[in-house]
Amino acid sequence: MWYNAAVQIVQKYNYADLKRKDGATRLYLTPEGEALPSVTTILSKTKDKTFLKEWRARVGEKQAEKIISDSSQIGTALHLYIEHYVNEHAYKDLTDIGIQAGKMAQVIIDHDEGLKKISEVWGSEVHLYYPGKFAGTTDMVGVYDGRPTIIDFKQTNRPKKREWVQDYLMQLSAYAMAHNKLFDTEIDQGVVLMCSRDLLFQKFELKGENFVRAGEAFMKKLDLYLQSLL
Repeated sequence: MWYNAAVQIVQKYNYADLKRKDGATRLYLTPEGEALPSVTTILSKTKDKTFLKEWRARVGEKQAEKIISDSSQIGTALHLYIEHYVNEHAYKDLTDIGIQAGKMAQVIIDHDEGLKKISEVWGSEVHLYYPGKFAGTTDMVGVYDGRPTIIDFKQTNRPKKREWVQDYLMQLSAYAMAHNKLFDTEIDQGVVLMCSRDLLFQKFELKGENFVRAGEAFMKKLDLYLQSLL
């Protein structure tokens, strides 16, 4: 479907393939034998879900479950399109959801602030962990706009404001901390590349003081999560 002529695949680091245990708590099993909570679990378990409960009550449980399911499927398909594009493999999903996801992925690929700014990919769907603390899977690690970066791709039902995506930004910082710990890197930038159902592109960049604050906020979330287990 697409031909990738700009992105260079560079196998710079030996990323581990962690086993994942899904349940009430998602855990990753590390090579050292630790079972670490996922970044998404930590954020979910410490999140104020008042708005979500009010939204479910407003739209109804059945409709809420459909919206969540459709969003999850579109997100999965969007990631597959981008992953195949980067690896120069053809990919098509001719379901209604797949067609929509393909259009959204194309927006991220074509936008001047999207994949065009990624010059190197060190890994996609990369398992990372911070020994003794947390683990997770980031969509991509590579060079964005000339700097080593943690990169995530997101779909959204409607355009987002920055204050609505704080969990996404904390995810970026957490993955960067894990990468830096494992491989002695100094990644201090993250970026979320997002497309809405009506094909509006958005970029949320994390660097400088905002990057530091996001990392501090995530570690506070981790403390809250661990306290809840006592």
